[in-house]
Amino acid sequence: MIQVKRLRHLALTVTDMERQLAYYRDVIGLAEIGREAGRAFLASEAGQLSIVLEQGQVPGLARLGFDLPAAPDIAAVERALISADLPAERCSDVAPGCPLALRSRDADGRAIELHFGFHGYENRMPLPGIAPLKLGHVACFSPDPAATADFFTGQLGFRVSDWIEDRFVFLRCNHEHHTVNFTRGPDARMHHMAFELRDAGHMHRAADILGGQKVPILWGPVRHGPGHNVAMYHRDPEGNAIELFHGLDCMTDEALGFWDPRPWHRDRPQRPKTWVGLPRDVWGLPPSQAFLEMHRLQLPEEKG
Repeated sequence: MIQVKRLRHLALTVTDMERQLAYYRDVIGLAEIGREAGRAFLASEAGQLSIVLEQGQVPGLARLGFDLPAAPDIAAVERALISADLPAERCSDVAPGCPLALRSRDADGRAIELHFGFHGYENRMPLPGIAPLKLGHVACFSPDPAATADFFTGQLGFRVSDWIEDRFVFLRCNHEHHTVNFTRGPDARMHHMAFELRDAGHMHRAADILGGQKVPILWGPVRHGPGHNVAMYHRDPEGNAIELFHGLDCMTDEALGFWDPRPWHRDRPQRPKTWVGLPRDVWGLPPSQAFLEMHRLQLPEEKG
């Protein structure tokens, strides 16, 4: 089995390169580490590639990039993809400092990149804007979340962290509660991307920065139930939903099988489970109508 170890970056198709570049650089607070024809590369203050912007016709998710272990056998990974009837295209220099990757697709047809070898970028000066620690996770729609979860667990080594009923699954590939999650929807488009902040003070500063830029906060701050992260949501200039979060559940010892104990957990210990019924959030208001309309979603009790 292929063993994905973490989310490396995501690639976004953008229709207005300069506007999106300015937003992710000056508001989100990522460093521009390279540009080429129709592409721009942005990294976190810690030096991790986070976002690749690519000029295109329709905005949205283009690819998900994942890191493999430090010294994987590329031929073995290729064989595993091919044996699963998946593409396995070798690519070099797909981003600055990314010498080798395999491009493939997941069960829903989303493009994925599997990367060999970590590369850090020299960002020694404080960055403007929010300046998140890293890209934390990505959520997408899926026509069949259970089948998508089977693919990620069976082919890429992920583990199921939680379900919300039978429609929203959270998957981890390391100690963090989720790296990818999938909610039931008609296609495979992105639901939201999420950047990790340091703490509550960083969240406060992020809210001030968004307010100063007149960017509406569509939901939050709220402490979720699954994952228990404190989160707030807005969208970028082309409509992509962005979560800012801190305090995500961690499982530092898989043999124990439960999340590191926290005072706000309802279950003692808090193990992976299926969450049923409302409210699921520990505190905070429900999502705004603008957030629901952005994803064409409805709260469970409002469904017809």
